[in-house]
Amino acid sequence: GGGGAQAARATSVDSVHTPRAVSFASPASSYDRFMGRYSTQLAPVFADFARLEPGSRALDVGCGPGALAAELARRLGPGAVSAIDPAPHFVEACRARVPAADVRQGPAETLPWADAHFDAALAQLVVAFMRDAPAGVGEMRRVTRPGGTVAAAMWAPGEALQMVHVLSEAVRALDPSAPDIDASVRYRSEADLRGLAAAAGLAGIETALVQVETEYTGFDDFWLPLLDGAGPLPDFFRSLDDTRRDAVRDECARRLDRPTGPFRLSASAWLVRGTV
Repeated sequence: GGGGAQAARATSVDSVHTPRAVSFASPASSYDRFMGRYSTQLAPVFADFARLEPGSRALDVGCGPGALAAELARRLGPGAVSAIDPAPHFVEACRARVPAADVRQGPAETLPWADAHFDAALAQLVVAFMRDAPAGVGEMRRVTRPGGTVAAAMWAPGEALQMVHVLSEAVRALDPSAPDIDASVRYRSEADLRGLAAAAGLAGIETALVQVETEYTGFDDFWLPLLDGAGPLPDFFRSLDDTRRDAVRDECARRLDRPTGPFRLSASAWLVRGTV
């Protein structure tokens, strides 16, 4: 939970329309300043939606630095929580955040746990970046007991994630021919997530649209994490030359009314759950 590094296994043809591999190699602290500030707010809402029962054992797939794993540990106890991510530095960060949890390195498509091992398996902000999302969700189903819950969360498309929308529209304002750097990230609609759950053979599928928000201390708190963050969007901005990057920065500031102090942005996510 927290949008782990499954995107390291995808190409940006799927996400930001460049031939470079999407990178989650930046430090966990950089990811937290960029996207983790939102995933931390989403984690308790997502955990509520998953309807975790006391005494449950839960798995966080694509755990990133551990936003969801930490929330699960608060609810269930750290010994009841397992987590996995392909990126070694995210695994290390999650272990530091939840020391008593069972945190392993690996992809969603080949989970290293036995059949029916968990009461619930959750994936926060990660199915879009799995190499093979149907296989990943299928593995989540396999390791969850009959009657258990499999759930996923992804940011909704369009203007729902205000931070990304501002950045994307700033790029397009300066270059109308530029591709929408956010538009083709997969599995972000209610229909797509329902389809993913149905393809995994889950029953009683339910969805919900939820909103969270975060506060920025000022414009630099919005802009600077983008330059050393982890994921498709920071990768794209690092590919720009200084002149174009500065122009995008100024356009973003204009679209945010050139804030001189704190301001807030919201993000909406689709949640899906089903029963094994």
